[in-house]
Amino acid sequence: MKRFFLVRMTLVFLTLSFQGMAGESKPTAPPNIILVLADDMGYGDLGCYNPQSKIATPHIDRLAKEGMRFTDAHASGTTCIPSRYGLITGRYPWRPGGVGGVEKKPLIHEDQTTIASLLRANGYQTAMVGKWHLGFEMNGYDQKLKGGPVDRGFDSFFGIHASTDIPPYYFIRNDRVVAAPTHRIQANSSKGWSPIQGAFWREGDIAPGFELKDVLPHFIEEAEKVIIEHGIHSASSKKPLMLYLALTAPHTPWLPSPEFQGRSKAEMYGDFAMMVDAMVGRVLKALDDARMAGDTLVIFTSDNGPVWYPEDVQRTGHDAVGGLRGMKGSHWEGGHRMPFIVRWPEKVTAGSVSHHLICFTDVMATLSDAIGARLPDEAGPDSLSFLNVLLGKQPEERQVRDSLVIGKSLRSGPWKWIEGRESVLFGRREAGTIPAEGKPPGLLYHLSDDLLEKQNAALRHPAIADRLQMEIERIKETTRTRP
Repeated sequence: MKRFFLVRMTLVFLTLSFQGMAGESKPTAPPNIILVLADDMGYGDLGCYNPQSKIATPHIDRLAKEGMRFTDAHASGTTCIPSRYGLITGRYPWRPGGVGGVEKKPLIHEDQTTIASLLRANGYQTAMVGKWHLGFEMNGYDQKLKGGPVDRGFDSFFGIHASTDIPPYYFIRNDRVVAAPTHRIQANSSKGWSPIQGAFWREGDIAPGFELKDVLPHFIEEAEKVIIEHGIHSASSKKPLMLYLALTAPHTPWLPSPEFQGRSKAEMYGDFAMMVDAMVGRVLKALDDARMAGDTLVIFTSDNGPVWYPEDVQRTGHDAVGGLRGMKGSHWEGGHRMPFIVRWPEKVTAGSVSHHLICFTDVMATLSDAIGARLPDEAGPDSLSFLNVLLGKQPEERQVRDSLVIGKSLRSGPWKWIEGRESVLFGRREAGTIPAEGKPPGLLYHLSDDLLEKQNAALRHPAIADRLQMEIERIKETTRTRP
């Protein structure tokens, strides 16, 4: 009986072992990936981040209910170009050879790994729709536009070269201009707003038939087409889809369609932000219609803070940064702390919230881990994976990042240091931020106690200010933060 028992238990053990091995060896199909980047949408615009928001955002709020909402996620820059550069390359934009505030040539080098080239090398169909803003090599409108998305890892591209207030205005399909900007459009502005708000755009060349108000709807139609066509052909192609949808809103010009005009309680900006939410809803519906929602990882975020001044808050009662200080272009939290939501059915716990410190540069390493790919050593030098956070395997006390450098600001644990003697509100200097001569040349905040950055603690803690100044200088002398 003893021998029979031992034989029987051995057989049971071997059976369970083989079953376990079979389960482990069963390949898990990599997810489709949809990365949606809003343009100039603030931390306080969405209802899921700001219950007092005057803007209804039911579709993006739905993403948060069905996924994970990050409260301490940051763009890699405080304006469009450096933010996008860090997201696409996994590299701090301030590093040598990086980017500034203009894009007169391709800003991503030919030999740099991008999230698109990484995923394409691992069997993905890669598509981009929307605003590139990372430069092209221009040799005439009848020639190929080199150095753009299709030369940096994307199989296809439909979009524009920059923002919808920066001429020339024309569409690009892959690496060709759809119609040359042979016409002229006059500058425009809106009464009652600052010169860079409202229905603002600059004078310049424009393609015949190009309507600024139709750019956002055109992009959503194109994104829907990419998703639906992939859903139809995915069974035969067996390639997962990666779509980078870079919206042009609610960046200026604020041009809500008639059905959204007057619907928010934050005037024309709020109406346009509501339109953005509705467009995101259409993308989510396309995933449902294509039966792709269940195996698609969706990320929604915004490139930087809004252009929303204190007088706008007073007039409308809407705080687009949700009580944070600053706005677009500012190193205060309102300039770069972003809404960041991830939905991944059966992987990410619905309705979960994470307080981990993450950065746009971390998206590359996270997606690499999510698909089980090895990230090349030279790729994403400032990219740290937060996959374990998404999967609920990493506790809050073991943070993804020890530090984060955004331009001239350093985050180190709860402390934040802003170099220099001033900070600005996108073209305006705010009074009371310049330390006295001879004092620590910068602004120091303890965000756990002062998230609104009201009290400069540099005078009370000069040793910490000195330490953080040395730390930011040390980090800026390195070539990478990823081991």
